[in-house]
Amino acid sequence: MLRRLPAAVARAAARSSAGCTRLPSRTAAAPSPLLATNPPRPGMRPPWHPRTTTFSGSARPFSTWSPRPVAPLAHPLRNPALFASSLLLAGYAHYQLGAMGSLYLPAGGDGAGVLILGPEADAAPSPLVALITLIGAAVSWAHGQVDDAKDAILHAVARIRDDLDDISTVLFRNASSGSPGSAPGASDAGSSGLGPQGSTPFGAAGGGANPDEDEFMDLTKKLIEVRNILKAVKITGNLVLPSIVVIGSQSSGKSSVLEAIVGREFLPKGTNMVTRRPLELTLIHTPDSTEEYGEFPQLGFGKVTNFQQIQRTLYDLNMAVQDECISDKPIELRIYSPNVPDLTLVDLPGYIQIHSKNQPRDLKEKIADLCEKYIQEPNVILAVCAADVDLANSEALRASRKADPLGLRTIGVLTKLDLVSPEMGEQLIAHNDYPLHLGYVGVVCGGKNPQAALVPFQKRDLTVGVPYLRQLLMRTLEERMGSRLSILADAVDQELAEASYQFKVMYNDRRITAESYLAETMDTLKHRFKDFARQFGKPQVRQEVRTMLEERIVEICEQLYWQDPKQQEMATAAAKTDPYWSHKLNLASSALTKSGVGRASTQLVVDSLMSHMEKLITNEPFVHHPDTRRKVLQLANEIIRHKFHTTVDQVENTIKPYKFEVECTDLEWAEGTKRAVAMLEREIQASQKAYDSIKSVVGRRTLNGAISYLTKLDKEKHADHPLAGTKPAPESSMDMLLRAVPSDPGERPSGYTDTLLAKARTALYYDRRMNNLYNRLYHIKSRSCRSPECQDTCPEIFLECVSEKLTYTAVMFIYIELLNEFFFQFPRDVDERLYYDLTKNQIAAFARENQSVRKQLDLMDRKAVLDLAQLKLRALVRRQEEMERKKREQERAAARGY
Repeated sequence: MLRRLPAAVARAAARSSAGCTRLPSRTAAAPSPLLATNPPRPGMRPPWHPRTTTFSGSARPFSTWSPRPVAPLAHPLRNPALFASSLLLAGYAHYQLGAMGSLYLPAGGDGAGVLILGPEADAAPSPLVALITLIGAAVSWAHGQVDDAKDAILHAVARIRDDLDDISTVLFRNASSGSPGSAPGASDAGSSGLGPQGSTPFGAAGGGANPDEDEFMDLTKKLIEVRNILKAVKITGNLVLPSIVVIGSQSSGKSSVLEAIVGREFLPKGTNMVTRRPLELTLIHTPDSTEEYGEFPQLGFGKVTNFQQIQRTLYDLNMAVQDECISDKPIELRIYSPNVPDLTLVDLPGYIQIHSKNQPRDLKEKIADLCEKYIQEPNVILAVCAADVDLANSEALRASRKADPLGLRTIGVLTKLDLVSPEMGEQLIAHNDYPLHLGYVGVVCGGKNPQAALVPFQKRDLTVGVPYLRQLLMRTLEERMGSRLSILADAVDQELAEASYQFKVMYNDRRITAESYLAETMDTLKHRFKDFARQFGKPQVRQEVRTMLEERIVEICEQLYWQDPKQQEMATAAAKTDPYWSHKLNLASSALTKSGVGRASTQLVVDSLMSHMEKLITNEPFVHHPDTRRKVLQLANEIIRHKFHTTVDQVENTIKPYKFEVECTDLEWAEGTKRAVAMLEREIQASQKAYDSIKSVVGRRTLNGAISYLTKLDKEKHADHPLAGTKPAPESSMDMLLRAVPSDPGERPSGYTDTLLAKARTALYYDRRMNNLYNRLYHIKSRSCRSPECQDTCPEIFLECVSEKLTYTAVMFIYIELLNEFFFQFPRDVDERLYYDLTKNQIAAFARENQSVRKQLDLMDRKAVLDLAQLKLRALVRRQEEMERKKREQERAAARGY
């Protein structure tokens, strides 16, 4: 590709070059990971070889110039010619990717520059080609083709913006600080932290320390704090800060590298695959403390100072994954120590070649998918490979090249470097076949003396050692975090604005807390309970007890009177002096008063109370709190059971006189007559309803025929004791009347099946019962039952009078002993046990059981977290802008001095 640049561009480039500053001394700069990965082959001039380039009479080698640290795409349309020339002079003449292409700027005879792309132009990376497109567009602009040039520039800027962030980080910021921009082999033994021999403690200034580096370290710490803050909400997209993701094959030494960085043995070990979940490891430098400890935020253990306990905990958490062998649910671990840098790392399961017989068949694919998920932008990839294994077989490099084709955010780590010769180690570290912009680092993490094993490699001035790796990781993470600071701040502002808008629209800015929701819920319960207590008074309790006793009276009369063949004689005058009926009345009275009225009535009230309590908590908001509903019922039951036996004894003692003698006044007898008439009328209606129901199913004619057939059999088989009026047995085979029916269907009338006869038997009972009830109702309404003296022949009225006395007495003591205590104690126990006894976490869990409240609380929490993150990020942005301003002033001062 050959393009002629106009003289205007060359002159602009010359003017731009006049403001450039000379690099610091190479003895104070570390080898560049970008350039150290691709050293020149013997006999070949490297692409970045200093070459005199003439612009309008000025001749200076590129290697002596350092560009101004300005973003090349900040204002491409303001001065396109200056933009294009500055882009060239900014270091892209140095830029190369292995043998994939190089960029030169030789002088032209007429003073104009000539731009040439190397012979491997077809393999050039897309950002480089896009940059050439930008320069061509700038030239078009200079020639007057404004619209075409403007469209081309904007299109190219949008295309490569993310990649240029990475390139500008490497070429501009580091060129000005003198670290990755220097040539390999240029640093001395006393070089800065990025040099192979660098061993400056974390956070210590040391001799020749760079104040900007300390500023960046502090920036990383604060951004890690922001990351931990944002973890409280679901972070996606631009809210994600970069981490260093460690990938590699099993047994490649990933765990040893991480432990060497931390300086502690804390990762689980084992013959089987022990890393089954991602480990999100956050290292936090604590210079003001000598204590070293770890924390598991998900588990809430607090400080764990025993690193063996951390190792056991990690082992247990990983081994808990059984069936699938791996899980994408991460484990969070934070390590605080004065001996660790501020880093965020992610340890992933190691790549495997083949699964064992006890592992899933798709385990290899699952591990690859999990690793691919984590090595995407903006994370930095730490590809760990064993030095004694051919890098062509490295799964880590293969995966990193897929996610990072240009190698801009990948660091290669060669473990077990002591197993290869220094010559082989030099070839591996300076690998041209698999180039990485951030380079390779050789380490030795095992053995008796790892430092001694690295001496032969350090003599060759190679990038080896854990201290160098630490510093490289720190600087790389700092640069990537710093480059995303403004993006993160803008994303937080946008998310905060969205959260504020949703809070305004959905909840009208009405704030709520878990405590206020709990208090409101308990107040709702107590208000409902107060209304229930007001409604559940003595009249309501009397009605329930009276209904229970009336059912008992019906059973007694059914058994002793209504099925008695002599019950027709009760209407005669002789029955008043017949001892038979007097004896029957004593039996009926005893059956009513001695049937456990105290326990039955108390249990009835308790069941009614519990039923009403269940109704109180079946509506909002208790439908969202099943555990609280259970606790409310349990609390009510405890109060009731505490007074239950005392209440039963009191009621039994107070009704004991009625077991022996009951006297009725005329007024009580008149009221009893009314209740007896109402009771008989209800029973007649119930019998009529049951009879009509059977008749509608069977048919009137068929039913009458079947009833006549059973009546005939009853007279033939049971002439002395007819069974037609007795209650049928629960099972047809047990009923005495049905057993008299011939078992052979041929001996019965046609169509009279067992089912039909069973229904006819029930209908016959209801028919005879209605006749008896009508007789009793007529007798009670007659003059024969006008006074209490007729109680022997009017047992229904007498039993009603007795039940009324029992009802009043029982309810009075039930209310005193049980209900008053329950109505008084329940609201206080609710406050004590369901409000004041709850911890903060329990209150929060209670509130979040309600989905609508949980959404509101989540939105409020998200808004609060984003508010805090925005506050911290604004301070960091202002601080970074101040740093850049000071840096520009220093460069201008240095330029004037030069």
